[in-house]
Amino acid sequence: MIAVSSRPVKRHWNTVSFASTLYLLPILDLLLAEIPSKWRPEVRLGLQEALVNAAKHGNKLDPGKTVLVRFSASANQYWWVITDQGAGFAPPPCAESDPNLPCDQRECGRGLYILHQIFDQVQWNSQGTELRLCKLVQSSSRLPFFS
Repeated sequence: MIAVSSRPVKRHWNTVSFASTLYLLPILDLLLAEIPSKWRPEVRLGLQEALVNAAKHGNKLDPGKTVLVRFSASANQYWWVITDQGAGFAPPPCAESDPNLPCDQRECGRGLYILHQIFDQVQWNSQGTELRLCKLVQSSSRLPFFS
């Protein structure tokens, strides 16, 4: 089951929650609805990686546990806050260091490397159960990976 809500706070945040599953197509479509089309393929890859990590590694695919995603768009900033009900995650030190190092020079996994390449901000809470992602789509620093 997928639950969706919308509530204005400081900025307009929407919320979607779903039982731990790897069937993410409808959830990804919802989370990408406001993203400019040229950025969608790359953001889809990053969000899919983050949601799979939450459902599979965080919640251990337990259908009794949910993944909660709060998301917001403001000007050219897109935010996602992904929370799982797992035991937590301690990101390796390299996750906070230079994300531009090649995968074989980092102790991080492929998923963390992808997140740092796609999103402009990648932050975990202290318990390791919540991931905050930000994408700036008007950034002049680079063009989308996929076109």
